[in-house]
Amino acid sequence: MNERLKLPDRYKGDEQQWVRHGIRIGVLVAVLASTAFVRAQAANPQPYAVTIVTTGNSGLDDALHGASQLQSLREKAPVGPVALITRAREDTGRFQTVLESFGYYQGKASITIDGHPLDDSALAETLSALPTDKSIEVKVTVSKGPQFHLGRVTVDGVVPADARAKFGLASGQPAFAADVLAAGTRLLTAMQEDGYAFATVSAPDVIEHVDQHTLDVTFKAVEGRRVNIGQIDFSGLKAVNESFVRRRLLVHPGQLYQPSKIDAARQDLASVGVFSGVSVHAGTTVAPNGTVPITYDFQERPKYAVGVTGAYSTDLGASVTTTWSDRNVFGNAEQLNLSAAATGLGGTAVEGLGYDLSAQFLKPDFLRRDQTLEFNLADLKQHLQAYNQQAVTAGTALHRKFGPMWDGSVGLSAEHETIAQEGVTQEFTLLGVPLTAKYDSTGLMNPIDDPTHGIRAALTATPTESLFGKANTFLILQGNSSTYLDLGHYFLGTTGRSILALRGLIGSIAGATQFGLPPDQRFYAGGSATVRGFKYQSIGPLFPDGTPIGGTAIDAGTIEFRQRLVGNFGAAAFVDAGQVSAQNVPFHGTVRIGPGIGVRYYTPIGPVRVDVAVPVNRPRGGDRFELYFGLGEAF
Repeated sequence: MNERLKLPDRYKGDEQQWVRHGIRIGVLVAVLASTAFVRAQAANPQPYAVTIVTTGNSGLDDALHGASQLQSLREKAPVGPVALITRAREDTGRFQTVLESFGYYQGKASITIDGHPLDDSALAETLSALPTDKSIEVKVTVSKGPQFHLGRVTVDGVVPADARAKFGLASGQPAFAADVLAAGTRLLTAMQEDGYAFATVSAPDVIEHVDQHTLDVTFKAVEGRRVNIGQIDFSGLKAVNESFVRRRLLVHPGQLYQPSKIDAARQDLASVGVFSGVSVHAGTTVAPNGTVPITYDFQERPKYAVGVTGAYSTDLGASVTTTWSDRNVFGNAEQLNLSAAATGLGGTAVEGLGYDLSAQFLKPDFLRRDQTLEFNLADLKQHLQAYNQQAVTAGTALHRKFGPMWDGSVGLSAEHETIAQEGVTQEFTLLGVPLTAKYDSTGLMNPIDDPTHGIRAALTATPTESLFGKANTFLILQGNSSTYLDLGHYFLGTTGRSILALRGLIGSIAGATQFGLPPDQRFYAGGSATVRGFKYQSIGPLFPDGTPIGGTAIDAGTIEFRQRLVGNFGAAAFVDAGQVSAQNVPFHGTVRIGPGIGVRYYTPIGPVRVDVAVPVNRPRGGDRFELYFGLGEAF
């Protein structure tokens, strides 16, 4: 027997929805009428537990659990007996849709409440007579029936060969409704990517062969005319120069009309930093020359921004930073960032207040696309346990993006400082040429956002000339990387909630001995950036009085497990370890280990982090524990 069949109402059409809604309304009226005399009792919430008997198909089981409002609303929205019956009846329809979406078109879900079927006319009265504190069982039993497969799969209409190859639906596959619809979407997308901007693919027509447990599926496709991009217009530009946007734009008139490239251009413009939103829409008709115009609409961000941030740790104390930014200095997305920070407000690794004043100017698309010119100027003062420093720094760097994951930079830096350590005060003038290569596959635009996958890595080499001092020329080499593994992909089921984060750091200085280097150019470990649980800069060689000396080689690593909990809260457990030596070669010296735990509160601007860590092998004069407050993960 063959029967014309439509996909579940979840996927297409309104007829079944209207029928189902009518049935539900009729059932609800009947139930309410039959239980009018127990309305007062029915208003009391009825405690219940839900059991969904496994079907043997883990994917189907997960979908049934996810569709059930009996389960999802059990604690959030308690109901009385009458409403519980209605909720169960509605779940029956949801379960039927899930079964059909997995190809079980003859499957059936049945629900009992306290052992009674839903069609028991006395069910409402029976439940209302129960003690209000008694929890009853709601049991869901699913009979899958045979799983249907696809029979004949047909695409009617002229379709480009490469688009048909991306259709991805073939006879013999399980008749999953989602897969059938996804195939139609893939076909339409492929046709549009071939330049057929007004191509259409109809909703699938499905014929059910009940005896054979198969479905024949037919799509009707119309490709229309192949077109190119026509005139490109902009709207909403006010302070941003149109000439800058046009130079930046990745698509141009005359190119083949491809939605993916048009949207990639939109995303690229949105990433510049001066727009709060960028949208794009195409014309509805084809010009005689075979082109379609498109328009990009812009919403500009406020030109100026002011921010205040703070952080606290028991070793460095509190810091408060105020920033002021001009996001569009000359109309071409140039940025001017000014900041002032007060540092050393308490803390066991600092011996007085300090400050950090800085100015930064960024010129995007300098000389070529994806190349930024940067200028920096800073004045800082800090009183640390390791040394006291007052310095003025200036630098410039040229950054280039080599692809979606790679970028690099070359710069020139200058620093003049007065620095004191162990009663000896010296002046240094340093010239450096920092070279950096970076890789980032996390897919995040904001470094404060919480990564759940991918790798971040950076390698820096900085040849430095000391114009005055014991060392004339030295080379600082440093590499660091972190990777993030989403355990939900492997065995925990839910993705994005259980993350294993790993971090590594290694560095060495060539061409100078420990005391031939300015104290601030040496390596130190300890603190949130290296080994938590130890005071800032406290890991490594020490003077006889316990003051950190610093070293010429460093290595450190972290294993951290991050778990999302209820709502916006999360937790973390970690172990940090690291060492610093004066031998110019990593993996020498005393390894210091700091385990700890933390709490996270996730906000739209990044996670608020609170970590506490203790030192396993505390050095002389070290703290018994360290506490850290900040915005964003430690790495």
